[in-house]
Amino acid sequence: MVTLATVITKLTRKGFDTQFKVTPDGLLSLSTEKTYRPEEVKIKHFYRFEGESNPADNAILYAIKTNTGEMGTLVDGYGISSDHLVDAFIKQVERMDK
Repeated sequence: MVTLATVITKLTRKGFDTQFKVTPDGLLSLSTEKTYRPEEVKIKHFYRFEGESNPADNAILYAIKTNTGEMGTLVDGYGISSDHLVDAFIKQVERMDK
């Protein structure tokens, strides 16, 4: 089974080297401290990871590209472990490759 860390490493090699965090104001780049609105980002791909024995280990990894060309990743739980801010932001993103 491929791990979350393995996929993040592969994405980083492909240029997705920024870490993003969702705040009440939008998607925050932890590298540039710029905040993006949902219409300013595109989800290039996403990956789901399921915990073998603990549902709290469920995670989803988003590979994101912004309208300024910044690329990075956003990690969230899913199901009962999801963050409501991330969930609300992702639902507003209309541009998605996968």
